[in-house]
Formats: sequence, structure tokens, C-alpha cells
Amino acid sequence: MYKGEGVGRIYRDKSSKIWMIAGITVVVGLIMVFFIFGLYLVRNKRHRHGKNEIDNHKISLRSLRVATNNFSDLNKLGQGGFGPVYKGKLCDGQEVAVKRLSACSEQGSEEFINEVLLIMKLQHKNLVKLLGFCVDGEEKLLVYEFLPNGSLDVVLFDSRLKVIHRDLKASNVLLDHNMNAKISDFGMARIFSGNEGEANTATIVGTYGYMAPEYAMAGLYSIKSDVFGFGVLLLEIITGKRNAGCYHSKTTSSLLSYAWSVWNEGKVIELSDPLLCDSCPGDEFLRYMQIGLLCVQEDAYDRPTMSSVVMMLKNETATLAHPEKPPFSVGRFNSNDPDSQECSLNFLTMSDILPQ
Repeated sequence: MYKGEGVGRIYRDKSSKIWMIAGITVVVGLIMVFFIFGLYLVRNKRHRHGKNEIDNHKISLRSLRVATNNFSDLNKLGQGGFGPVYKGKLCDGQEVAVKRLSACSEQGSEEFINEVLLIMKLQHKNLVKLLGFCVDGEEKLLVYEFLPNGSLDVVLFDSRLKVIHRDLKASNVLLDHNMNAKISDFGMARIFSGNEGEANTATIVGTYGYMAPEYAMAGLYSIKSDVFGFGVLLLEIITGKRNAGCYHSKTTSSLLSYAWSVWNEGKVIELSDPLLCDSCPGDEFLRYMQIGLLCVQEDAYDRPTMSSVVMMLKNETATLAHPEKPPFSVGRFNSNDPDSQECSLNFLTMSDILPQ
């Protein structure tokens, strides 16, 4: 009996251990199942959150093309190591800086989006805020907040004074022995500093044919006034003709309107200076004329900045906007001599505005 009881006890002990192990295994298994299920829910939630975050910050390529005037060079702010940066205005009126990444980048779309989401999480008052992004085929773009005062480099090392010449014309551009141009006669110039950019005067000074319309009519002058004068000067250089601010033509009242007419009709060769035929091919002449016409637009806002003009003159592949017809000329006419000297003035109260 004793031996049988011992065997039974051992058997019961083994059975208890088996059931205990089985119970522990089941509990552990259930815990693992719940853990995996919970992990799945968390990851799924994060995935949905990440997808929503991506969708909330994704901007269509079409919207960015509209915002930047189809990535116009007039909207170009600069060129970085990874691609150009353009100024744009979204449909809600917000101004942005759009960085268009170079097509030679080997980064895939998924890696690009992951990097964008990481950058968006780095929010700090001293970091430029990333507002959104765009991935469309080979196009990868980053949309940042626009900072109107530019870089610290410009503030520290660029000219801190803005000079408005107000009488930029051919006779005020002198040439040294190497034919380097030097601007002279700053007697009418005004200096702006800081955030100043324009001023108004009741005393109109300048030269007929070179004055911007807003200055001639309302006495409002700015850096865009000198852009207008430069445009007239550029057209005079490439055509070898004076602007008709001081003479009358049977066909048109000014060089500006005539230049626009022949450019619009594709007959620019008619206006080219014969002395430039060998040194300035037809396509270059057409480009320079288009730049000159952009500088003499009626609305000062539509004229490019001088930095944009320099960029357009240097970059032969830059896309140029379509200029509108110059609305009018400012000047007096001398019908006796179409090549008469320009009419300068140091003081007047009103100008002759001649509609075209």
C-alpha cells in the first residue's frame, strides 16, 4: 500500500506540473497575442496619423507652378547647392519660398517624405519653418515660410544704402579707356536707408524719355524708377536709336512702342543696330529687347528688380515673362530732328504725357 500511494502521489505531482506549465503557457500566449495586437493597433494609428500628417502638408505641383509664375526667373530668390529657390504666393495669399530640388538627386520619394516629416517636427523660433512639400514624378519641392528681409549676409555685407539716381540716361554713363561703364551725375540722386524704398515729391526732376510714368505723373520714385531708365538705356544700346522722348515720328511716338511692336510681330531684326550684327546674333538681340521691354512696364510692380535683370542678362537659358505694351511716353517733341539731343530739365511742375 505504501508503495502504491507513493506512485500515485508522484503521478498526481507530475499531472499538476503539466497543468501548471500548460496554464502558464496559455497565459503567456494570450499576453503575447494581446501585446502583438496592441502593437498592431499603435502602429496602425501612427501610420494613419503619419498619412494624415503627410496629406495635410502636401501641396500640389500645379499650385506651386501658379504660385511662382511657373518657376519664373523673375521669382527666383537664389541658387543653393541642392537647387534654385523661388518666391511664391499661395492661393490663400501667404508668401512662401519654394526650393526646387535638383533632378540629379538620387533620394527616393519615400526617403524624401520621411526626411520632410522629420524636419517638420523640428519647430523652433530660430529655424525657418517648413510649411509643406511636393512630390510629383521627378519633381521634389520644399515649401518654406518667406522671410522678406533676406539673409544676414546681405544685411552685413551688401550695400546698406539704396541710391535712386532719378536721371539714368546715356549721357550720364561714361566710359573709361577699357570701355567700362561708369555712372555719373548724382546731383538728383536720393539715398534711402533701412526699410525705405520709395518717396514722393512735388518737384519732378529728370530727363524726358527716361522717366517712369509713376514718377512723371505723381512724383513717386523708387528703385523701380531707375529700372525703367535702365530699360530705355538698354533698348537704345541694342538699337542704336534714341528714345523718341524729344522728337516726333510718323509711325510711332517713341522707341519703346516701336520696339514692342516689332518684337510682338517677330520683326526685331528691323530694329537691330547694324554695328552689332556680327557681335550680337538674332536670338541674343531678341532676348535683350525682351529684357528691356520688361524694364519699361507701366506698373512698377511688374518691372523686375535690378538683381533679376542682371541674372536674366547672364543666364541665357532663363525663362522670360511676356512684356505688355508700354502704355505711353513722357516727353516733348522736336519734329525737325528725329535724332535731336535729349531734353533735360532740372525743374518742372508737370510733364507732357503722350498716349500711344
